[in-house]
Amino acid sequence: MKRYFDNVHGTGESSLTNIAITTNSIISGKDVVVCGYGYCGRGIARKARGMGGQTIVTEVDPRKALQAHMDGHRVMEIAEASKVGDLFISATGNRNVLRMEHFERMKDSAILANSGHFDVEIDSNALESMADDVTTPKEGITRYHMPDGRRLNLLADGRLVNLTGPHSQGHPAEVMDTTFAMMFVAAYEMLAEGVEREPGLHSIPDRRVGTSGQ
Repeated sequence: MKRYFDNVHGTGESSLTNIAITTNSIISGKDVVVCGYGYCGRGIARKARGMGGQTIVTEVDPRKALQAHMDGHRVMEIAEASKVGDLFISATGNRNVLRMEHFERMKDSAILANSGHFDVEIDSNALESMADDVTTPKEGITRYHMPDGRRLNLLADGRLVNLTGPHSQGHPAEVMDTTFAMMFVAAYEMLAEGVEREPGLHSIPDRRVGTSGQ
C-alpha cells in the first residue's frame, strides 16, 4: 500500500501540484527530467506525462531504465538530460544527484526540485559557489544567477518540495488513508488478535469478506 499508492500517487501528485503552485507555471509542454525510477519516480513521471510534460527519466539501474523506456519515457544519462530539461525532479534517495557538472549544462530558467530524501539530492552548496548573485523572486524559489547570465531556480531550498514549500500540504489525505489503514491492521493483528509471532518480518494477513459478512 505504501509503495503502490502512497509513493506513486501521493508523491507523484503532491510534488507536481506544489511545483506548479510555487512557480505559477504549467507542466504541459515542458521537458520534465525525473531522476530515479523507483516507486516515487515512476509516479512523478507518469503523472507529469499525463499533464502534458515531455518526460525524460535518468536511472542508473539498467532494469529500471528499461522499465521507464517500456513505459514510454525517454531515458538518458543525467549529463545528457541536463542540457535539455526545463524542470528537474530528483527522486532517488541518494546524495548529490544533481551537482555542479550538471548545473553547468542547464539552460536558463531551469527549475530544480527534490522529491526524494531530505535536502541532499541537489547540491545547493555547489549552486551557491557558482553563482554571482542569489535572489528570492517569490516565496519558495531561490534563484541562482550564473556568471554567463543563466538563472537556475531551486524550490523549497532543496528540501522535499511536496512537504516544505510555502503551499505544501503533503500527500492528499485520501492516499494517506491507505497507508494508515495498513498500520492499524498490523497493530490490530499484533495486539487485539493475540497472535504469537517470532521476531522478524511478517506480511499483513489478507482478510476476505465471507458470505456471513464477518
